[in-house]
Amino acid sequence: MSTHGDVTVEELHLAQELAGSGERAASADVAEYALRLGDDALILSQQLGAWISRGPELEEDVALGNIALDLLGHARSLLRYAGSFDGRSEDDLAFFRDEPEFRSAWIVEQPNGDFAQTIARQLVVSTYMVELYAALRSSGDATIAAVAEKALKEVDYHRDHAVQWTLRLAGGTEESRSRMIRALRDVWPFVDELFRDDPLIDRLGDAAARPSSLRAGFDAVIDTVFARADLAVPDVAASSAGGRQGSHATPMGHILAEMQVLARRHPGATW
Repeated sequence: MSTHGDVTVEELHLAQELAGSGERAASADVAEYALRLGDDALILSQQLGAWISRGPELEEDVALGNIALDLLGHARSLLRYAGSFDGRSEDDLAFFRDEPEFRSAWIVEQPNGDFAQTIARQLVVSTYMVELYAALRSSGDATIAAVAEKALKEVDYHRDHAVQWTLRLAGGTEESRSRMIRALRDVWPFVDELFRDDPLIDRLGDAAARPSSLRAGFDAVIDTVFARADLAVPDVAASSAGGRQGSHATPMGHILAEMQVLARRHPGATW
């Protein structure tokens, strides 16, 4: 392996890729916003990683693993920037926060369920993320804008993957279609939380993307996909989800226990 001093080439590339390293520290509000975005990506990455070796076909093991790695990269960039506010590292934020300190939306915390359930969740989240990062390319915060520029190219692929599987499952057998319909009904109560404005967004101004402004673009894409798949938007009540304020869905504790156990059992360990 080639090296530069005592730092590997791979580490140099990673340091360059992680926006926020070596740049100005985030303000308190920007750090809180970066936590929201980073936690969504981190928790969804953890969820998708559970599909490796369990996908319906080998190609899906690879595809879902790659999507999970993309999201993990986004999370690392955003958590590193969030931690610049108070000196915490990305590992501190990922492994040593308790459940109420996370700011992820409830939809990313929902169980993987069957493959249709995972695809329904992925369709919603990736469609939302495309709208989000497209808007954040114009963020008044340079680091957030840089993360968005890179992330947008990747979440656009994530959305295409979810769309193709939605069409495939909805247009497949009677069983696959019924599972897709049920999966959409299960995840739809958690959609509204993604688009709720709050005082933090007001304080951030042009550094953030106003969630409510993203809904029209999201709905337009979903309506097009559903029309092609002969699906209807589920008629279900919205959840009172409060992930942005640290109130989480029941599965979150299980997700964190699995994700954090090694780091907490052996803090500071290296290999």
